[in-house]
Amino acid sequence: MISDLSDATPEQLLRAAEDGVRDRRKAEVRQLELLLAWADLHSGDPQAEPGAVPVRFGGPRLISLGGDGTPEVADLALVEMAIARHEHVLSTRGALADAFDLRHRLPAVWAGVRAGRCEVWVVRRVARMSRTLDRHQIRIVDEAVAAALDESPSRILAIAEAKVIEADPAAHRARVEKNQQDKGVWYPKARPGSQVDDADNTAGVGTVFARLDEADALAHQHTVDDLAAALAEHADVPEGAEPLSMELWRAEAFAMLADPAAVLAFLHDINDTPGTSEVEEVAQQPSRDPRRSAEIVVHVALDDTGALGPVARVESLGPRLLTQVSDLLGRHAAISVQPVIDLHTGRSVNGYEHPTDVKHRTQLRTVGDVFPHATGLFTRSGRAPDHDHTVAYDKHGPPGQTGDHNDTPLTRHHHRAKTHVPGYTVLQLGPDKWIWGTPHGLYRLVTSGGTTAITRAEYQLHAQDAIVLAEGYAA
Repeated sequence: MISDLSDATPEQLLRAAEDGVRDRRKAEVRQLELLLAWADLHSGDPQAEPGAVPVRFGGPRLISLGGDGTPEVADLALVEMAIARHEHVLSTRGALADAFDLRHRLPAVWAGVRAGRCEVWVVRRVARMSRTLDRHQIRIVDEAVAAALDESPSRILAIAEAKVIEADPAAHRARVEKNQQDKGVWYPKARPGSQVDDADNTAGVGTVFARLDEADALAHQHTVDDLAAALAEHADVPEGAEPLSMELWRAEAFAMLADPAAVLAFLHDINDTPGTSEVEEVAQQPSRDPRRSAEIVVHVALDDTGALGPVARVESLGPRLLTQVSDLLGRHAAISVQPVIDLHTGRSVNGYEHPTDVKHRTQLRTVGDVFPHATGLFTRSGRAPDHDHTVAYDKHGPPGQTGDHNDTPLTRHHHRAKTHVPGYTVLQLGPDKWIWGTPHGLYRLVTSGGTTAITRAEYQLHAQDAIVLAEGYAA
């Protein structure tokens, strides 16, 4: 332990930060283990004890907290543990329910988090997400999440979400049907004092909440985005004035939809082609405008029988039942199916720019930013990554420098760090595997399965497998 942080070297501070993460995770696991040990001591039926006060008079009883297959615990025994944990007994119950689920229903995940591979809050959330599954259904969640524990929290939760739906598609279908009955639009009124309260700050603005059918919500979003883009393009911006953000233009477009005549007049004025405007056509045929196009990337898998599984992953949306995907696609009159992209293929070119097909394959392989411990998912951020050459492009170098073998997708901030902070190193071991070194000697292996800490010796060992030229990937 460093006694005086002001005297520490950069390397010592980094090592201490790493040690702190490991110790914190271990301590949080220890708290769950203490809860489980306490529950084990109080798993017997208190009503079987001599002189027990009957339940009808307020006496202790066994209760179930976790999902199917977890043991019961004496309810009043948790009160004293809550005092020891400095929290309300309901918080203690919730933590024990998660711990029960992890130990008894998600054993592979529990083993991984005990090994320090993941933040405890992430797996606790997985336990809550999957609590309605029975002890047999939850096995596919356990297997998939355990294999993904080195990935970012958002990826782990996305995988867990998909597997919970896959494990019980009938229950998810019921959720969808119930939500269809709970749709609505709300215009809440400002509370007294909110005009001047900094916490609420509703002065001059209103709020709208809407719950729509998913396909309708996407269609509404596209309409607002298109109208906002048109308003921004044809706005009269005074010279030297700062242009409005697209968020503000979307608000203007949303408000403008309250007056359809104004929308039609605006689009008529900016439309160079005489005749019916696009919005008029959309009004006549709102859900089947063949001129509206959108690329939807759907990932599907086959089950053991060779048929399509019940769940597909839709880029930018997440896991959806196949029936939901059909509904989304059903909003388009014309659908063109593109060929399946083979992520096992690759090619290289002699120019500097990465070809579109190479970028597409790289983004599908990696899903997100490949900087160590990055959490950004390209489909969620809406912004295309920077496709950086892993080994810097040399215009006087050998042919085939650009391709699947030499492509590191990064968000702009991480790209700037790699480029402008001396000491970062990165080597590519394959189309979906990189090793990184930091300026002060931290080393990481990054794959499509997440980030793993490695030693300097392991880094040097991996470096022998680094791809330098396009061998094996040239078209």
